[in-house]
Amino acid sequence: MGTAEVSTQDRKDNKVSLPTLTAMVVGSMVGSGVFLLPRRFGTETGVLGAVIAWTVAGAGMLMLAFVFQRLATRKPQLDAGIFAYAKAGFGDYVGFNSAIGYWASACAGNTSYWVLITATLSALVPGFGAGDTVAAVVVSAIGVWLFALLVMQGVKDAAVINYIVTIAKIIPILMFIVITLIAFQADIFVDNFWGADGYSFASIWDQATGTMLITVFVFLGIEGASVYSRMARKREDVGRATVIGFLGVLSIFAMVTLVSYGVMPQDDLAGVSQPSMAAVLESVVGPWGSIFIRVGVIVSVLGAYLAWTLMAAEVLYIPAKSDDMPRFLARTNRHGAPVTALAMAAGLITLLLIALLFAADALDFMLDLTAALALIPYLLAAAYALKLTATRETYDEAKSVVPHMVVAALATLYTLFLLYAAGMDKLLLSCILYAPAAALYFKARRERGLRVFRPAEAVLFGVIVVGAVVAVVSLATGAIEI
Repeated sequence: MGTAEVSTQDRKDNKVSLPTLTAMVVGSMVGSGVFLLPRRFGTETGVLGAVIAWTVAGAGMLMLAFVFQRLATRKPQLDAGIFAYAKAGFGDYVGFNSAIGYWASACAGNTSYWVLITATLSALVPGFGAGDTVAAVVVSAIGVWLFALLVMQGVKDAAVINYIVTIAKIIPILMFIVITLIAFQADIFVDNFWGADGYSFASIWDQATGTMLITVFVFLGIEGASVYSRMARKREDVGRATVIGFLGVLSIFAMVTLVSYGVMPQDDLAGVSQPSMAAVLESVVGPWGSIFIRVGVIVSVLGAYLAWTLMAAEVLYIPAKSDDMPRFLARTNRHGAPVTALAMAAGLITLLLIALLFAADALDFMLDLTAALALIPYLLAAAYALKLTATRETYDEAKSVVPHMVVAALATLYTLFLLYAAGMDKLLLSCILYAPAAALYFKARRERGLRVFRPAEAVLFGVIVVGAVVAVVSLATGAIEI
């Protein structure tokens, strides 16, 4: 990330192999979310609802994985990932908002990581509470800026660290699955099968949809190989890394969820503190299980934080290089790291940490906001893939586009469903970020001497501003709570 135009040898050295690219995808997805799954699912649903939720999420996210795989192959020149797809398909301002939404989602996710880190450490430092105390915020803010300084020392070193951490953090997760399988009790699993709300299909479906945002959160990073595509040695490795990483991670997430229902009643799962995986393992093997998982949480979350720090800076840096963001965001240091983009991301994370001092449930709110912010960029990428099949751009006239069209259509419908499941309040809150971000778009267009908005773009901007105003009023009146 951020090392273009240094030298031919530097660019060659920064190319990464399929295993490293796959590790980036896995490292981006396996972060804090997997350690939170038992309680989040236990709060919402039983075994059957969980199976339905992972089936829907797995199928939908697999369609998105295929979308990113095919876009990377058919549009290799669009190597900035999500931003580039939205811009190519729907224009400059839509593409800009895709970049902002993805960047803000990465920052919100990074904020949740620090909340979880300090909450995990609260067993040693009670003053950290649930990760939302003043002490926790101060320590987290210091960590944010230390990591920014690390990444500023050069992308290559950070990528190597992420590769090592990705391997290390998988070990406690796999051990959790093995130990809970050994301790698995069929009678507890059966008691948890229908959930707490009855036996009707409507009840089960409501339970399953209640988990949709957490399934989005844990899969964030599925586009990681696409974002890092310009670093790949071989273009085809981008698609392979995306699909291989996705299938492996899906298996891990589903197993962690389901085996937990076999060792603790659902009510108990819903009542434990986060990280809930630690409480589940402690119920099986004793206190050392909690300590073991908490160490894994710290390693895993710091690794995922590093990966998302790279992504967040990349999504601001690349548009700045193509004049879609202000030029100051394209500034790099002697290591080739985009210092301004990194500092801007660290600044937003710091502000979000401070805001969480006023949140009722800091961790859950930030998880849901992170997922909701990512949905618009995902939707635009899927819609662009669908547009390509409709126009037959990049497709051979003699071959059918129907299979690709079906995949893109399913991915588009899935992301639209997720927007519905997220709720209007999350979309309105996201407008509070999109509206002022337009100042960056205005500056970038003026630097190029271009008209700021086309008529349709002006309408879109107006809708975003209205959404932001409604969100602020709703927050002030208590209609929306954080």
